[in-house]
Amino acid sequence: MASPRVSYCAHSGAKPLFAYWRAPWARLVVLVWMKRTDLMLVVTTVAMGGWIAVQADTVRRGSAPETRQSAAVIADVPRANAPDDADAGAHAGVVTGGRTRDAAPARDLSDIHRRLVEGEPGTYIGDILSERDSALARWPERLVDPLRVWIQSGDSIADWKPEFIDQTRDAFVTWQNTGVPVAFVFTRDSVNADVHVTWRDHFDEQISGKTMWARDENWWIVEANISIALHHNRGEALDASAVRAIALHEVGHLLGLDHSNDTTNIMTARVRVRDLSNADRATMRLLYTLPPGSVK
Repeated sequence: MASPRVSYCAHSGAKPLFAYWRAPWARLVVLVWMKRTDLMLVVTTVAMGGWIAVQADTVRRGSAPETRQSAAVIADVPRANAPDDADAGAHAGVVTGGRTRDAAPARDLSDIHRRLVEGEPGTYIGDILSERDSALARWPERLVDPLRVWIQSGDSIADWKPEFIDQTRDAFVTWQNTGVPVAFVFTRDSVNADVHVTWRDHFDEQISGKTMWARDENWWIVEANISIALHHNRGEALDASAVRAIALHEVGHLLGLDHSNDTTNIMTARVRVRDLSNADRATMRLLYTLPPGSVK
C-alpha cells in the first residue's frame, strides 16, 4: 500500500510549515486561531438554541401536532351478555392542513363570559373548561354541508352483528337531534368521508372505544375518527346496548364534549346510563352557541 503523501505550501527557499512551530509567535497565531474557532462554535450553538426555542413556542401556540387522552368507563347494569365495565377514550390533536380552513370566529370575551354565566345552569360546561384549560373546540356549522360519516363493516370480527351499524348511526342522529348546527350523512365512500368509524376485536388497554379528532389553530374541529371494540379486553362480547352507549359517548367527544363529573350523564367518566341526559343536551347546545378557542 502506498504511503500517504503530505503536501507542503512552500515558496522559494521556504521550509515546511511545521518547521516554524518552535517559534513563539507561531504558537500564538495557532492559539488565536483556535480561540476564534471556539467562538464560532459557541455562536453556532446559541443560534441553534434560539431556533429550537422558536419551534417550541410554535408548538405551544398550536401550529404543530399535539394530543391528549381522556377515558370513560361504562358501568355494569342489568342486561344480557354485557361486560362488567368498558372504557371509552378520546384523543385530540391540532393540524394545519387538509380541508379548506374556516375563518377565525369573532371573539368578544365579555360577551362570551356573559353567555357562559347565563347558559351554565343545567350544564357541565365548567367541567369541560376545567379539563381543557379554559378552551372550547367544536365543528363549524355543517347544516348545508353535512359531515360525511363512513361506518366500516365488522363482519370479519367474532361476535359482529349488522345491527351495530344501526346502533352507531342512531348515536349520530340522537346528537344531531339536540339542535346543534351540525348534520350527518352516511356514505359508503371512505376516502372523502369527514368521519370514519371502525371496529376492532378489542383494545389492549381497559377501553372499548376511542375517538381521535383534529382541530386547526382556531380550535375548529376539522376531522375525526372513532374506533369501537366488540370485546372487552378481558374477552367478554359487547351487546347492542353497550355498543350504542359507547357510540353515544364517542360521538359526544367527536362533537367537542369532554367528560362530566355527574354519573347521570352519558359523558361521565363512568357511564351508568344508556341515553343522553338533559344536561348532555343542554351542554352540547351551549357549546355550539360559543366561538371555539380560549375563554380566558
